[in-house]
Amino acid sequence: MSDGGVLVAGGTGALGVAVVDELLRSGRRVWATWVADAERGRLGGRENLTLVRADLFDPDQAEAAVAAVEDLDAVVNLVGGFKSGPRIHETGPDDLDAMLRLNLRPAFLLARAALPRLAEREGAFVCVSARAALRPFPGGVTYATAKAAVLGFIKALDAEWRATGVRCNAILPSVIDTPANRAASPDADHGTWVPPEEIAKVVRFLVSRDAAVTSGAAIPVYGRA
Repeated sequence: MSDGGVLVAGGTGALGVAVVDELLRSGRRVWATWVADAERGRLGGRENLTLVRADLFDPDQAEAAVAAVEDLDAVVNLVGGFKSGPRIHETGPDDLDAMLRLNLRPAFLLARAALPRLAEREGAFVCVSARAALRPFPGGVTYATAKAAVLGFIKALDAEWRATGVRCNAILPSVIDTPANRAASPDADHGTWVPPEEIAKVVRFLVSRDAAVTSGAAIPVYGRA
């Protein structure tokens, strides 16, 4: 079966742009989601790229984004976020709710819409968890919990859909070397962080037929950190 279209959710972020570029270089047709007008210029007019405006926290818009992709073969969900803060006794329940919503709701809505179509092509579903899901840090209780939930979600999808041939996997970055992260931690050793372009190569493999025997995996992409 020839490679079909790939939906990259969150394709205008630093990691998203790297993933889109890597997939396009490999000959894939890509649909990338965006929300704010300012985001569109980050991808520009690349050949074989279609931009899809979608608020992926809304069930109808998430379903429409999936429906827009021709011959849907893979979904790469990069929507999520990081927040560190105080310890648990100084953290409110709203903080936990916000992290869970940000990191899990788009994945849930996209999978709900996409998995039946992906089963038709023995396709792939990829999400971003984090090293913190396995190695939490002080002040990261809500973030680590949310990313652990993403990992559990992927393993649950694998249990439900492996028999159909769909491959569901998670990547676990440490700190991604982005301009925003450098600005937030100017004194850190940025050389130990993982470049988005290197993570993109792993994503490209996971959505390819070369990864046909890989599902339910939590794949470290830690760099040297």
